[in-house]
Amino acid sequence: MLFKGKKKATTKKVAVATIVPLAVIGLLITGICVFQKKTKKYPSPDVKNVLDDLITAESLMFDLRTLEVATNYFSDDNKLGQGGFGSVYKGTLENGQEIAVKRLSKVSSQGAEEFKNEVVLIANLQHRNLVKLLGFCLAGEEKLLVFEFVPNKSLNYFLFDTQKQGELNWSMRYEIIRGIARGLLYLHEDSQPRIIHRDLKSGNILLDANMNPKIADFGLARIFKVEQTVDDTSRIVGTYGYMAPEYAMHGQFSVKTDVYSFGVLVLEIVSGKKVSARFHPTTGDLLTYAWRSLTQDKPLEFMDPTLKDSYLMEEVTKSLHLGLWCAQENTQARPTMSTVVHMLNNGSSINTLPITQCPRSFLQSSNESSLVSRLSRHSTTTTSSTSVNMSKPFSENHDTVSELHPR
Repeated sequence: MLFKGKKKATTKKVAVATIVPLAVIGLLITGICVFQKKTKKYPSPDVKNVLDDLITAESLMFDLRTLEVATNYFSDDNKLGQGGFGSVYKGTLENGQEIAVKRLSKVSSQGAEEFKNEVVLIANLQHRNLVKLLGFCLAGEEKLLVFEFVPNKSLNYFLFDTQKQGELNWSMRYEIIRGIARGLLYLHEDSQPRIIHRDLKSGNILLDANMNPKIADFGLARIFKVEQTVDDTSRIVGTYGYMAPEYAMHGQFSVKTDVYSFGVLVLEIVSGKKVSARFHPTTGDLLTYAWRSLTQDKPLEFMDPTLKDSYLMEEVTKSLHLGLWCAQENTQARPTMSTVVHMLNNGSSINTLPITQCPRSFLQSSNESSLVSRLSRHSTTTTSSTSVNMSKPFSENHDTVSELHPR
C-alpha cells in the first residue's frame, strides 16, 4: 500500500510538471496572438496621444513595411532632398500611386509637437493650393509623413537658378502669386480652425505638373481660435528675411505675420532675386530696391530680366505694389489676404492701392543689427519639408531660425 501511494504521488508530480509548462506556453501564444491582432487593428498608445484630435487617424496610418518597399528601403536613388528635419524620398505604392515620404531624422529638432501639427492640420485641410497629406507612420523611432508627389519641385528651384528662371514666364508667375494668395486666404479665413503658417517662403511652395502652387510644411503652424487675433511666443522659428519685424523682434504673430512673408515672396517672384541678396549700396536690400523702383516709376528695373518678352506692365506694377503693401513694418497697415485676393482677381487699378512708406532695412537699425547677429549665431540651414519634391538638396540660401528669445 505504501508503494502504491508513492507511485501515485510521483505520477501526480509528473503530470503537474508537464501540464503547467504547457499551460504557460499556451497562455504566451494566446497573448502574442491577441497583442498582434490588437496592434494590427488599433494605433499604439503613443500614436493615440499624438493624434488624439484626429478622428480619422487609423485611415491615415501607413505600415512601415509598405513605405520601405515603396521607397526601395529609403535608398539614395529615391532621395528627393535632405534638410534639417530629415530626408524626403520618392516612393511608388503597389497600386502605382507616386508619393513623397518625409522621413524625420531621429535627431531632428522637429519633435512630437511639430509632427502632430503636420498630421492633424494638413489632414483636415482640403484646398488645391495646399499640399495634400496622404498619411503617416509611427513605428519605434521612425516618424514618417506621406504626401502627394508634386513633380515640379519647389518654387525656389526655378526662381533663383539662372538656367531655370526662363521657364517661369510672367503669366505663370502671376498665377503662382494668385494661387499662393488663395491658399493663405483659405488658411486664415475659410479653414476650421484658423491657421497661421509662420514659415511661408519660396522653398515651401511646391509646383505641380501644371505649375500650380501648393503651400507646404506646416510643422511650425499655429491654430487660432475664431475670436483670436494675435499670439506671442518665446520660441521664434521661421526663416530670416521672411519673418515680420514684430515676430522677429518680439515674438508676436498673427495672420498679418503671414501677410508680411507673402509680400516678401511676391517681390522675389517679380524680381527673381532672393530676399537675402545684396544690392548696390544706393539701392539697398530687396524691399528698399522694390520701393525705389516703384516710386521712381521704374518697375521694369526691378523685374526679372528674363521676363522682358512676356510681362504685362500693369500686372508687374500691381504685384510690386502689393508686395510692398504686404511687407510694411506697420502691422495694421498691411492688408488681409481677402483684400489681396480681391485685388488680384478683379483687375483693380493700382491707383486704388495705398502709398506705402519706404521699408526699413534690417541692416539700418542698431537694434536690428543686434537681431541679425543673434540670428547668425542661432540659425541653421534647412529644407525641412520644403524639399518634399526636390531632386537635389535645397540651395543654401534660406536659414530657418529656432530657439530665439525675443526682447
